[in-house]
Amino acid sequence: MAEFFFNYGLFLLKALTIVVAIIVIIAVSVAAGMRTRKTTREGHIEVTKLNDEIDHLRDTLCETVVDPYALKTELKQRHKAEKAQHKANVKKIKQAAKQEPGQTGEQDRKRRLFVLDFHGDMKASAVASLRREITAVLSLAETQDEVLVRLESGGGMVHAYGLASSQLQRINDHHIPLTVCVDKVAASGGYMMACVASKLLAAPFAIIGSIGVVAQLPNFHRLLKKNDIDFEMITAGEYKRTLTIFGENTEKGREKFVEDIEDIHTLFKDFVRQHRPQLDIEKVATGEIWFGQRAIDHALVDELMTSDEYIVTACEDADVFEVKYREKKSLPEKLGMAVHSAVDAVLLKWFDRGTRNRFYS
Repeated sequence: MAEFFFNYGLFLLKALTIVVAIIVIIAVSVAAGMRTRKTTREGHIEVTKLNDEIDHLRDTLCETVVDPYALKTELKQRHKAEKAQHKANVKKIKQAAKQEPGQTGEQDRKRRLFVLDFHGDMKASAVASLRREITAVLSLAETQDEVLVRLESGGGMVHAYGLASSQLQRINDHHIPLTVCVDKVAASGGYMMACVASKLLAAPFAIIGSIGVVAQLPNFHRLLKKNDIDFEMITAGEYKRTLTIFGENTEKGREKFVEDIEDIHTLFKDFVRQHRPQLDIEKVATGEIWFGQRAIDHALVDELMTSDEYIVTACEDADVFEVKYREKKSLPEKLGMAVHSAVDAVLLKWFDRGTRNRFYS
C-alpha cells in the first residue's frame, strides 16, 4: 500500500511538472509575440443584420410549434411580400437615378439602427475597437439613423474613459441620435461614457452612478526603515511626485494629492452636468450607486429597458445591424487568451463552490 501511494504521488508530481512546463512555454510564447507584434494590427469589420437573426430564431421555433401546413402558407405569403417590396425598392431607385444622376433612392429607405458593444476594463481597452466601429458607422449613417451602444463597465482610469467618452461624442457631433443601454453596470468611468447619450436606458437592476474619484496606494517606508533600507528618489519640480510607495510621504505632498483628486472630481461633475443638465449633480456626485427605478428618480437614466427589448422593438420599423471590429491576433496571443479563460473558469468554479449556500444544489 505504501508503495502504491509513493508511485501515485510520483505520478502526480510528474503530471504537475508537465502542466507547469506547458504554462511556462505558453507564457514565454505570448511574451515573445507581444514584443514582436507590429505597431499596426490587421483587423476587419463584421456586420450582422439582427432582423434576420431574430427571424431565424422565430422560424426555428415555428418549425416545431406551428402546424406544418400553416407554417408553409405563412412562409409563402412572407416571401411574396418580400419580393413585392424588393421590386418596389428597385423601381424607386431606378426612377430616382433617371431624375437626378447620382441619386440612389436612399432617401426613401428604412431607418438604420447600428448596434455597438463596449465591455470596459480598468484601462478601457475596448476603445481601440470602438473608435474603428464608430468611424465605420459615421461613414454611412445619416441623421435619420441611430446608434445603440450596449455598455458594460465599472470604470477605471480617468484619461482612458475620457477618450472613450470622446469617441461617443463623435456620434453626437454628426447629429446622429445616440442611445446607450446598460444591462448590468455603468459606474464611474462607465457612467462618464453613458451620460453622453441623448437617450440613456438601463435594466431594472443595472448598477448606475458612482460619480466619484478614488486613488489608493500602499506605503512601505516604515518597513524599509525598520530593516535599515534607504530609498532615494530624485525629481525636478516641487510636485513631480506627491505620494510614493517607498518614500516618506509628507503632509504637504498629501495635501497636493488630495487637491488633484478633488480637481478631477470637479471635472467629472462638470462633464456629467454638461450632458445631463436635468439631474442634481451635487446630490448624485457622492460616489454612491443606484439601481433601476432609483436611478430614474435621480434622473441618472431616462427609461428602464433591456437592450434586447429595445432591439426587438426597433426591428419592427428599422434595419438593425450589429457592428464589430475584429482584430487579428497572433497564435501566441490566442493561446494566452485560452489559458487566461481556462484559469478564470476554474477559479470562478471553485469560488462558486466555496460560497454557495448549502441549501442549494
